[in-house]
Amino acid sequence: MADRPLRPPRIELGPGLEVPRVLTGLWQVADMERDGKPLDPDHATLALGEYADAGFDAFDMADHYGSAEILVARYLAHAGRGRATAFTKWCPLPGPMTPEVVREGVKERLERLGLPRIDLLQFHWWQYRHPGYLDAMLELGRLRRDGRIGHLGVTNFDADHLRLLVRHGIPVVSNQVSFSLLDRRPAGRMTEVCRETGVKLLAYGVLAGGFLSDRWVDRPEPAEIPDWSKSKYKRFIDTVGGWGVLQRVLGAAKTIAVKHGVSVANVAARWVLEQEAVGAVIIGARLGEREHRGDNLAVFGFALDDEDKARLVEAQSRMREIPGDCGDEYRKPPFLTASGDLSHHFAGLPRVFEARASTAHPERRIVESGSRWEPIAGYARAVRAGTRILVSGTTATHGESTVVCPGDAEGQTVYILDKIGAAIEALGGELGDVARTRIYVRDAACAERVARVHGRYFGAIRPANTLVEIAGLVGGYEVEIEAEAEVSR
Repeated sequence: MADRPLRPPRIELGPGLEVPRVLTGLWQVADMERDGKPLDPDHATLALGEYADAGFDAFDMADHYGSAEILVARYLAHAGRGRATAFTKWCPLPGPMTPEVVREGVKERLERLGLPRIDLLQFHWWQYRHPGYLDAMLELGRLRRDGRIGHLGVTNFDADHLRLLVRHGIPVVSNQVSFSLLDRRPAGRMTEVCRETGVKLLAYGVLAGGFLSDRWVDRPEPAEIPDWSKSKYKRFIDTVGGWGVLQRVLGAAKTIAVKHGVSVANVAARWVLEQEAVGAVIIGARLGEREHRGDNLAVFGFALDDEDKARLVEAQSRMREIPGDCGDEYRKPPFLTASGDLSHHFAGLPRVFEARASTAHPERRIVESGSRWEPIAGYARAVRAGTRILVSGTTATHGESTVVCPGDAEGQTVYILDKIGAAIEALGGELGDVARTRIYVRDAACAERVARVHGRYFGAIRPANTLVEIAGLVGGYEVEIEAEAEVSR
């Protein structure tokens, strides 16, 4: 029988930011309030206090989690600052991220929380082709230095763009991503990036909306889904192979749970906590309805041995992997979100570039980036002639002159390919239409890392490709790339 500690162990995510290894997630506040009626503030404040008193004193919320920020503000006003740690998220739509836009977003978070400083501000970005995320993070970094933000994190960033931010000098301490016995994406390249950068993962979806619990062992597949959280994770279950696959995992977890005298949820959470890059897991609370503080403590009274791990691996062996990288479920099919298909959402997002007719050749359309070199040298960022789209040599230049990830060819390649994708999109194409790429690297020693990024973008497309070493790229860049696409539509 596992011995439950009196309080959860803690971990330092960043200097001065020490939190329990189980965070209290407040995303279900939005679900509980979806009929338009806010939670009773007295009952919610009491419930938050009970979590804090038990050592689960880090609350994770967001700008769209109903009244969660307001309820935490009320709790802190009664209990006193310092009685709990407040993590929140800012999830703006893509668009120009001016200092004014960013500061207004943070100001609203501070006002709703009633705090002079946010302990951890986590940033979400919908579409990497729009480079506004870099402007936003740079401004958030200035607000951190000004004392309005304690630490910076991101949420649902993939490995390449998390690494890009850190290599560009943004002090990111955490990335909040889905991680569970059903969703093992973070155990791959994301863990490698965390090992390189020191960023810790805050894992959500650990219990798959409650499906990874004793309640669902040997139960029939539900005909109706009662809440947003379960609706989301039912999509994950269907993607990995369906109800039968879930039952195999639950069966293995139940055997382990009985062996250690704990719950299936404990086994699921413990498995995630033992993953290399994970700093803490986030377990949701339905304030005033149900609480699992005692059960959560049991997670720290046992450890998975080799036999347990082998049993889980065997149960997972028939699972299909969740496709893509962390956060892809919000950006591309299959959209594994509570809302389902987000195609309509992306159709309305602003484009980075706008196409116009060529003055000399009205049948052609061109894209200009606003670079001062385009009129000087007489070229366009990209040109469409009939079904062909040709993209000029592209470097990791952000805005007028900022070099992204100085000295880092891998990070520059990520930024470049996003920029190329934005130019092609403005001319009616997609990266999937690319038929040829040419890559110029300053140092051949970087060629493999650059090639691997190219492979992550084009592995399923397989365009013709040339990669050569150039003695000196103009401007001191590490890499430059050009592309050609053939649009059949």
